[in-house]
Amino acid sequence: MKLGYTILYVKNVSETLNFFTKAFGLEKKFLHESGDYGELSTGDTTLAFASFELAESNGVGFVSNKGSRPCSEMEIALVTKDVDSAFHRAISEGAINVVSPVVKPWGQAVAYVREPDGFLVEICSPIEG
Repeated sequence: MKLGYTILYVKNVSETLNFFTKAFGLEKKFLHESGDYGELSTGDTTLAFASFELAESNGVGFVSNKGSRPCSEMEIALVTKDVDSAFHRAISEGAINVVSPVVKPWGQAVAYVREPDGFLVEICSPIEG
């Protein structure tokens, strides 16, 4: 078995795909004609988004991740060699600063933002090793 998809439930799939392409430079892979499901090209594991309505039609319930609520107990980690530039690009496209770029004791650069649907996104450099 292998991890194939990470699917996040969002209000508007098309808007979320557009945000991720602008803020993080990811390529849109697929958007279903219904607008209820879309994917980004992210490597071996697909980052996908499904509408609240699609989740509910599948019998899936969830708690909103937006507003003043704390971040959910998960994150999306995007790896880049230039964390500072990626962080500033995300902020300029509407992401909310959670933790500005820092270098961890093991040498990895890390920053955290919240994207418009409220999900926590870690922007980090590869771990050399």
